[in-house]
Amino acid sequence: MERPGPSEVTGSDASGPDPQLAVTMGFTGFGKKARTFDLEAMFEQTRRTAVERSRKTLEAREKEEEMNREKELRRQNEDIEPTSSGSHVVRDGSKSSSRDTSSSESEESSGSSDDELIGPPLPLKMTKEPSNHIEEDILGPLPPPLYEEVEEDDDDDGDSEEEENPVQKIPDSHEITLKHGTKTVSALGLDPSGARLVTGGYDYDVKFWDFAGMDASFKAFRSLQPCECHQIKSLQYSNTGDMILVVSGSSQAKVIDRDGFEVMECIKGDQYIVDMANTKGHTAMLHTGSWHPKIKGEFMTCSNDATVRTWEVENPRKQRSVFKPRTMQGKKVIPTTCTYSRDGNLIAAACQNGSIQIWDRNLTVHPKFHYKQAHDPGTDTSCVTFSYDGNVLASRGGDDTLKLWDIRQFNKPLFSASGLPTMFPMTDCCFSPDDKLVVTGTSVQRGCGSGKLVFFERRTFQRVYEIDITDASVVRCLWHPKLNQIMVGTGNGLAKVYYDPNKSQRGAKLCVVKTQRKAKQAETLTQDYIITPHALPMFREPRQRSTRKQLEKDRLDPLKSHKPEPPVAGPGRGGRVGTHGGTLSSYIVKNIALDKTDDSNPREAILRHAKAAEDNPYWVSPAYSKTQPKTMFAQVESDDEEAKNEPEWKKRKI
Repeated sequence: MERPGPSEVTGSDASGPDPQLAVTMGFTGFGKKARTFDLEAMFEQTRRTAVERSRKTLEAREKEEEMNREKELRRQNEDIEPTSSGSHVVRDGSKSSSRDTSSSESEESSGSSDDELIGPPLPLKMTKEPSNHIEEDILGPLPPPLYEEVEEDDDDDGDSEEEENPVQKIPDSHEITLKHGTKTVSALGLDPSGARLVTGGYDYDVKFWDFAGMDASFKAFRSLQPCECHQIKSLQYSNTGDMILVVSGSSQAKVIDRDGFEVMECIKGDQYIVDMANTKGHTAMLHTGSWHPKIKGEFMTCSNDATVRTWEVENPRKQRSVFKPRTMQGKKVIPTTCTYSRDGNLIAAACQNGSIQIWDRNLTVHPKFHYKQAHDPGTDTSCVTFSYDGNVLASRGGDDTLKLWDIRQFNKPLFSASGLPTMFPMTDCCFSPDDKLVVTGTSVQRGCGSGKLVFFERRTFQRVYEIDITDASVVRCLWHPKLNQIMVGTGNGLAKVYYDPNKSQRGAKLCVVKTQRKAKQAETLTQDYIITPHALPMFREPRQRSTRKQLEKDRLDPLKSHKPEPPVAGPGRGGRVGTHGGTLSSYIVKNIALDKTDDSNPREAILRHAKAAEDNPYWVSPAYSKTQPKTMFAQVESDDEEAKNEPEWKKRKI
């Protein structure tokens, strides 16, 4: 049987795909022939188009260069007077030769460009050279044209202006206020990504704030008291952002996760051991703590037991190492603050005698640097922090000063600023993200002015800027490098966030644009019940019934419908004891059910029932009726009979 040719096809095959088949398959394009693409032809067409564009561009630029040369020659001719006709001939010859060479070069370049150049035209800067210097085999897009020299100069001037004035980079145009409580906000912590803020205060509370999930009401999504009745002194997120170090007034630091659940608690040491290096933990109140910037799970704390200890989250039963600050005479001294260097190799601590001591992290015996008179003795240095380049250390002293130190030459301070009052043992100082500014806060008495955030330029240490925060002290300050926002904790229970819509990223910008959500009344008035119709009867929840039916059912129950007896007033009666309290005597009276209603002679009360018991014995008498002797009771004599029967010697005596 012969197969029909293309011209012999009839029916739906001749007209196109079967419409019934397309409906059956569910889409109209079923059965159509797919388009075919000749990739070689497309590449060849693209190559020819690119070569043609390159050739036209080069020809136009060569013409422009030739016109520029002619203009230059004309200017030279106008400036220099003609001396001889020979010179004109030479010039004409030079012109003609230049034209010939340029035309020959253009022909060669156009011929070579037709064979070799592929892609978009060359930028202006790269085509100022002669055409015979163009690189061969240029494929793909070329680099963008370079900026003109004038524009580069303008940009350099702008950069230099910004470098000269770092105050313009301070993000203080807008602010939001977070209400922590009524007492001092003594701790601030922001995770590395800048998504969550955690605050702690003198009211023992730790509150969590989520910028992405918070609206314009600025309410914390979680509040807890991880250390019960101890003031929170320091909060810090780990370098991975999954844990928070909580340092309070107790001797045991805690680590909680992002949601507030406890991860570990440091062990408490033995306070009766003389050498603090031989005990497993702190024995006195903590001051502050800090995470290691590189190693996950390692942190450091300092305490009133005159030690600085490093810990590991995986081993809460014992510290990793112990550093013991000493005076120049070898006596113990209490560290008030501590921190890691940016690379984590150094540990710095400031002590109550005014000294600053720096150790190598792996050598706990002797400090690497020791400056004994960094601040006034007896004043608590509240903060030490390293710059981002790791070469400069800033210290905030209790003597109302802020000092900068170069750890490469740790023999004297680089700069010192005074007149910065502080009244809190955790007043902060920090560096700006570009390391050009140093920031700290000032304290004021209540009702005696406003606390300020003061900015110093690092190079000259001049007081370049101030921000009036509120009518209370500025305790904590934090400048986040990614968000470019400044967080401030104050003495009246507020946490403020300063930002600039143009210079800052995310953070407070995410929540200020959200409108405050209204509470749904339906959710507050009604209670949802989960209905599980297919559960077993023993696991089903009791359905809620109306109170009217329940009352009717209770009325039919004789026990539930019985009227309760009123409380007994007075000493009590009928076997019920009055409410005398919880004494032992009242308890005994209640248990023996003493009835005080019958005040008669107890003997007469018993004999009152003797006649009935004798006539109708019921309990004991029938059992002993045959063997029991007859009961005889003694007769009671009167007073006259007793007087007659008295002996003579008693009468004589009377």
